[in-house]
Amino acid sequence: MSDPESVKDDERAGTAGRAGSTAQIIGVLGAGTMGAGIAQLACRSGAQTLLFDPVAAALASGAEKLRDGLRREAAKGRLSDEEAAAAGERLSTVAELGALAECDLVIEAVPERIELKHDIYRQLSEIVSGECVLASNTSSLLVTAIATAASHPERVVGMHFFNPAPVMKLLEVVAGEQSSEQALAVAHATGEAMGKTVIRASDGPGFLVNRCNRPFGLEALRLVQEQIADVETVDRICRMEGAFRMGPFELMDLVGVDTGFEISKSFYAQSFGEPRWRPSMIAARYVAAGLHGRKSGRGYYTYPTAGAGTSYRADDPAPPEAKQGDCEGVVVIAGHGVLADELREAALSAGYEVRSPQEPSGGVLPALILDCAPSPPEPRATLTLTEPRGEVHHLSQGAARVLLCASGSLGALDPEGSAVGFHALPPFAESRLVELTRSESTSPLAAARAERFFNALGKHVAWVGDAPGLVLGRIVCQVINESAFALGEGVGEARDIDLGMVLGLSHPHGPFAWADTIGLEHVLAVLEALCDEYREERYRPAPALRRMVAAGRLGRRVGAGFFEYAS
Repeated sequence: MSDPESVKDDERAGTAGRAGSTAQIIGVLGAGTMGAGIAQLACRSGAQTLLFDPVAAALASGAEKLRDGLRREAAKGRLSDEEAAAAGERLSTVAELGALAECDLVIEAVPERIELKHDIYRQLSEIVSGECVLASNTSSLLVTAIATAASHPERVVGMHFFNPAPVMKLLEVVAGEQSSEQALAVAHATGEAMGKTVIRASDGPGFLVNRCNRPFGLEALRLVQEQIADVETVDRICRMEGAFRMGPFELMDLVGVDTGFEISKSFYAQSFGEPRWRPSMIAARYVAAGLHGRKSGRGYYTYPTAGAGTSYRADDPAPPEAKQGDCEGVVVIAGHGVLADELREAALSAGYEVRSPQEPSGGVLPALILDCAPSPPEPRATLTLTEPRGEVHHLSQGAARVLLCASGSLGALDPEGSAVGFHALPPFAESRLVELTRSESTSPLAAARAERFFNALGKHVAWVGDAPGLVLGRIVCQVINESAFALGEGVGEARDIDLGMVLGLSHPHGPFAWADTIGLEHVLAVLEALCDEYREERYRPAPALRRMVAAGRLGRRVGAGFFEYAS
């Protein structure tokens, strides 16, 4: 596997170049938001486009949305006025399915009801030619199940566009159990002609992107359920520490809490009860109470009425100014992982004298001791400092210590001890926040020094409850884990998964590129600690991830992880 940097740089398909003929006449069934958007893409690609909807008012509205969308693209300079006008001329609205007889490709974007789709595919099978490809824009139903109603199921594929279709850069082409390579190639080539980055996925719950993103919301709900952090804190951590554009609860409100809950139930049912996909009781309560998110005015947040002039949340604060060589004192940083190296560099830049436990202390007690090993070889309490003449000084429980909560919660790593727990994910320079946790026996001195240290590095701190990985680490490691399960099951390729998460969901990094940056041993340590602490199958590490670590493919630091890196 090659270096994944071009995921953001060139935004090209990871599987580009698959041969296929671009459809010249495209039919679109359903003139709602998605259907009109897909038809706009078809017109813009140069194809003759037939838009069908059995409801005349919906058809007229969809056509007007399409033409308005083309005008907006021209106003923004994405198309010339002449190109927009020509694209609009390629649209025809049709009131009868029979008008789609000459289509090379028909894309249905009707409501997610299997009976409705089956009826449509039965009718289409009697109308279109034997060469016409039938594609579903479904995001929650199996393409294989939809295809059973077609007379030639090998002609049926998934073309999953992301909303809003004219804007989002990604298209998932999904292979049903009987989809032919020819049909898939037509869908792929047509998607590229529409200007999309196309990725391939095998059929299954959520296909590739929505499946791999399941833990982003489900793990956030679990954290709130366990009172590790509240809704606002989880979202703020994801934005400020993880560089996500939106936190999971903001996203769930935007999609619709009720919609997301129905998708969760569908995932759980289709998987016959996979523990990683178990729906949340919090979401169930919100749906029962009618708190459906933005569309209802209240979900996990309360949304102001039009013209009220206030936002549903406060703006994130600017990070504190990082010290540049002004800090004094000795900081001991233990560990040899990526995070330990990044913290050493940041502390040195701030002016701290940074030592390892093996360096002589010179009789000077450190201001702070950070143990950053994701999977320490010995108990934390036995961390030692070595003196010039060979004396070994064991650090007492009362020392100002900060422990990385990767291989366990603070309570497991330092029972009845005085330490502070912390967690952060590389790349540390991109983060504006570090998470801290404490126990009942945590030293106030350690807490104050930990806050002061990370503030000096230009980071806010957020105090959260105790758990392996704390908040962001737990969410991101579970996203990586789900992606590794999908990879191991052959649902998609590593590069396609990373492209999909970045382009389809605006994640700051693809899960595999991020895992390689973090260090796979760090990711595995968090997952194993969660699995051990909760004793739940929900947190079992994916075999593909375990194999990577066992083979020494730990990520960028060693030149190989999910991808290969030039030395």
